[in-house]
Amino acid sequence: MSKFEWASKKPLDELATLYEANITLNKSATNYFESAYVVLLGLNKASKKIAVKPIKKERVSLGYIPEEQRHNITIKSSYSRICNKLFLSEVADLINLDFTKKNSYKFKAYWDKTEEALIIDLNREEV
Repeated sequence: MSKFEWASKKPLDELATLYEANITLNKSATNYFESAYVVLLGLNKASKKIAVKPIKKERVSLGYIPEEQRHNITIKSSYSRICNKLFLSEVADLINLDFTKKNSYKFKAYWDKTEEALIIDLNREEV
């Protein structure tokens, strides 16, 4: 038998691409957000990680989540996008991203069952 490794259409790793004004998640990462109405964005400066937590419409309607903490997520068939230029400016300052020199930066991400959030590890840039 031949020694080929057959390519899969489905990306195996969750990836997040940071742009100056948005975070774009690949299809694998987007799967966790298919029932999300909005998301929460969190930044752990000490560990250099971003948390993106999906929130369903029912939970939003309870009124526990302040309006200013709710971030819209646009979900397409092969990716999703969260826009927040101010948040990304803070991330860029924290880890020295220069969007004038490079349009985007890719980072590995993973689902954290305890936090019920996608964690973007800013220590693990994809090259």
